[in-house]
Amino acid sequence: MNQENKDDIKGSKMYGNTAYNIYSQNNVGIESPQKLIEMMYEGVLRFNAQAKKAMRDGNIEKRVYWINRSIAVITELIASLDFKHGKVAYYLEGLYNYQIQLLNLANIKKDESKIDEVNNVFKGLLEAWRETTNVDA
Repeated sequence: MNQENKDDIKGSKMYGNTAYNIYSQNNVGIESPQKLIEMMYEGVLRFNAQAKKAMRDGNIEKRVYWINRSIAVITELIASLDFKHGKVAYYLEGLYNYQIQLLNLANIKKDESKIDEVNNVFKGLLEAWRETTNVDA
């Protein structure tokens, strides 16, 4: 078995190593693809918190910046899905795309409740991810 196949087996059942490889090429020290997905979920939550703060402060530039950062992470999550593993990847693709739509609406309408909806989804995903991958918080 070659190294690539071993990496795929070690990787998540839902995700390929795409995101891991991209971050590794950028010299970010990540110990596993599982940890990277956890960090990406945390990043969306962190960026959304910043977007909400900017929204409350009336800072359009920062609101747009932080929402775009969240969308970029979600886009990378979509790119890292491994569709060879079936229905879960397709479900997540749809879920992630809907979260992007909500963030765009939040940005256009200056609606914090849309960001809260996205946060609720990502909190649930993060909790489930940690449970299924046994990654320490």
